[in-house]
Amino acid sequence: MEKERYNHLNTYLKNKFSERTLKICIDGGFTCPNRDGKISRNGCIFCSEKGSGEHIDKFKEVDNSICSLTSINTQITNYFNSYKAERANKFIAYFQNFTNTYDSIENLKAKYDSSLIDDRIVALAVATRPDCINEDNCKLLASYKNKVDVWVELGLQTSNDETGKIINRGYNSSTFTHAVELLNKYNIEIITHLMVGLPNESFEDVKNTVDFINKHHIQGIKIHSTYVVENTVLCQMYKNGSYTPISLDYYIETTSYILTHINPKIIIHKISGDAPKDLLVTPSWNLHKKWIINGIDKYLRENDLWQGKYYISY
Repeated sequence: MEKERYNHLNTYLKNKFSERTLKICIDGGFTCPNRDGKISRNGCIFCSEKGSGEHIDKFKEVDNSICSLTSINTQITNYFNSYKAERANKFIAYFQNFTNTYDSIENLKAKYDSSLIDDRIVALAVATRPDCINEDNCKLLASYKNKVDVWVELGLQTSNDETGKIINRGYNSSTFTHAVELLNKYNIEIITHLMVGLPNESFEDVKNTVDFINKHHIQGIKIHSTYVVENTVLCQMYKNGSYTPISLDYYIETTSYILTHINPKIIIHKISGDAPKDLLVTPSWNLHKKWIINGIDKYLRENDLWQGKYYISY
């Protein structure tokens, strides 16, 4: 059997926890400063109304606006009562959609605590924005490390701050650097997001973003293709002709570049975005995850490429 050409998350989890480990995607009832008016009310131009939470099985029994603690507990309990829990013995509590450090410390603790209700949960993963990382929530997250592994996902998407303005990201790259420094201080694992195919982005921009990420001490990366979903600003841009989506071939070649130039120690958590079928406008190839993954594997194999082959240490 051929050796893996990049650090697959599933292999990493199996080695770390000695067996298959799955994520439980949780809606924690959070919002986002890019939606509630603190920064803006429009959100990032590609972000759906559910804040990238379309694939969450919520099993809600209460309204998040009233109380999310019971809902979080119910989501976890119902997951373990479903067939999904039969596929593994260890799990990660993953706060996925919107900004999961954007609340008071008291509320954050209550929400995180309400997810860690089963000994089979071996890690707490929290998706957030770099501008919502501070000393206090880093201390809180670090306090869970004596019980479970702790990961924080930071959206970067691109190191080009002009693109950041176009996508209405709401923070600059120096904010990302500061967040990484804080999380490093508390030895919290970091996974960052990189997007291929953003408006006005060139291949050179992707190269610069890879170089930027390599200058930071992070442990994982998620590589996403940019896709267009209904009811977003990006959808309006596509329909009026101001945005053209990338091709599958371009995505395969660009992702292969990222893999061959990224730090070889980094764990690759994802190489394809999960487009919601009922909301996807374009490109249609995003619905075919096997095409994407198999295409990247084939490209790497045929060109004798592997993660970090061209990595330059800083």
